[in-house]
Amino acid sequence: MKGSPGDVVKPQGFIADKYAEIMGVDSRDVTNGRLYNFIEQWYGTPYKYAGLDHNGIDCSGLTFLLEQQVFGLTIPRNTARQINVIKRKYEEELQEGDLVFFDFDGKKFSHVGVYLQNGYVVHASTRRGVMIVKLRDPSMYKYFSRAGSIINTDIAQNE
Repeated sequence: MKGSPGDVVKPQGFIADKYAEIMGVDSRDVTNGRLYNFIEQWYGTPYKYAGLDHNGIDCSGLTFLLEQQVFGLTIPRNTARQINVIKRKYEEELQEGDLVFFDFDGKKFSHVGVYLQNGYVVHASTRRGVMIVKLRDPSMYKYFSRAGSIINTDIAQNE
């Protein structure tokens, strides 16, 4: 894709239509082509702990690559450190690209995804791979713990 991460790129029609339908929005509201093209390339990729390619990727690997390739931001590679680069937000304040954290298996901040819009999050599910889910889905929401915008990428530079 031409241009630098962070440049505005309009999504192709079929991609805008596909993700608008998934998220229950008008296709004209799917405007970040770089984001949705990235998701299209990774959608359905299986989960693999510590994976970072199309053979398998984990949740923090997905957020790491997405933030880097879509928004030009370098964040830490693991979930435990990604929590340290955000400014906390209330759920209703979330915007595309914000990180969303979950506490699974009794572990604090053990899972991460990226907020899209209309209450939807893209993440790498251990069972279903890269997918989009509704944040308020009961199977996810009961584990929701924190979310926010990336503000401190200096931490990643020092790893």
